[in-house]
Amino acid sequence: MSQNRLEQLFKFLEEDPTDPFTIYAIATEYRNNDREKALGYYEKLLTEHERYVGTYYHAAKLYEELGQNDLAEQTYKKGMLISRQEGNLHAFSELQQAYNKFAGLDYEDE
Repeated sequence: MSQNRLEQLFKFLEEDPTDPFTIYAIATEYRNNDREKALGYYEKLLTEHERYVGTYYHAAKLYEELGQNDLAEQTYKKGMLISRQEGNLHAFSELQQAYNKFAGLDYEDE
């Protein structure tokens, strides 16, 4: 996590507190070093910017890592729904693959 990058992102957030990309970037910066803070920003996006498709994969993965499997499942499913509604088939495919792996539905040969 780069402190300078975080400082710059918080300046951007001050200028436009509703910009989903800035909120997403802050969550991403926190992702590896402070998962709880990252989760707070992802949840803000899920609540206030539910059509920001990029959030769903990362939020669901983080829920998984934190052992919050019910929330992970709900997040994957909602992300798949919204990504299809938005016509973002790339995001849908990534979410579907991650969900299938999470749910034990990936049938890859071993």
